[in-house]
Amino acid sequence: MNDLGSVCRAVLEAVDPRTKVMAARAAARDWRLGRLRFAFDRPMPARPARRDRPILLPPSHMPRRGRAGSQRTRIAMLHALAHIEYVAIDLAFDLVGRFGGMFPDRFADRWLAVGAQEALHFALVDRRLRVLGAAYGDLPAHDGLWEAAAATANDALARLAVVPMVLEARGLDATPPMIARFEAAGDMTSARILKRIAADEVGHVAAGVEWFGYLCATQRFDPVETWRKLVRQNFGGAVKPPFNDSARDEAGLTKAYYIGLAADCDPSHKEPASQQGGQS
Repeated sequence: MNDLGSVCRAVLEAVDPRTKVMAARAAARDWRLGRLRFAFDRPMPARPARRDRPILLPPSHMPRRGRAGSQRTRIAMLHALAHIEYVAIDLAFDLVGRFGGMFPDRFADRWLAVGAQEALHFALVDRRLRVLGAAYGDLPAHDGLWEAAAATANDALARLAVVPMVLEARGLDATPPMIARFEAAGDMTSARILKRIAADEVGHVAAGVEWFGYLCATQRFDPVETWRKLVRQNFGGAVKPPFNDSARDEAGLTKAYYIGLAADCDPSHKEPASQQGGQS
């Protein structure tokens, strides 16, 4: 029987996107059916295997995508989303393979299911790109998501704080305006795909909040103060509005977490008096 760590590593080492998608979904299925040992016999690679396309650029060098008014700009937006979902597959399986031994096995239940959903999301967006005459890899992308993973490779608490609770939470904020732009352009098929992804991503952020809270509880840390401290230490960007407060609330990522950091980034975005002075 294979161990869980080895199959997680196999997902990360898959170079071809189709192979990665199939490996991710098979790993989640095999774990659910009891075919994998809860053991981590192989270390995770420093980086996932990648093809030479898409070309990876610094975020500041990425071309502007526009507002989805033309098919060209819609393709660019979908390509960026495909890259996010593709990297998210690796993020979920690296999280389990790298840190799963620190948690009960239900941690693997949750994050392998997340990884399988990310694989489905990528497949949906990749298929849509092909219908529009494009493919994943045709345009440049940036490596910011994996850079955040690399920066937190030795700290499970920091990884949970930054990846699901900052980066994936940004998706909750950004996706509704994207849906509106696709609908305004008459591209209802793409809009439906984005709606499916947005609904699932609430659960992914919720998984981050749940397991971040679990680790804080085991170490008797205050989760809000600890999250703010870790984000300041490990995240190079800014946590800034506008926020999709309702989706964040549904995921358990309440304003108590992020409003203080947002006020740091934007003085006009004041935190409530009940939250001031709570930073560590």
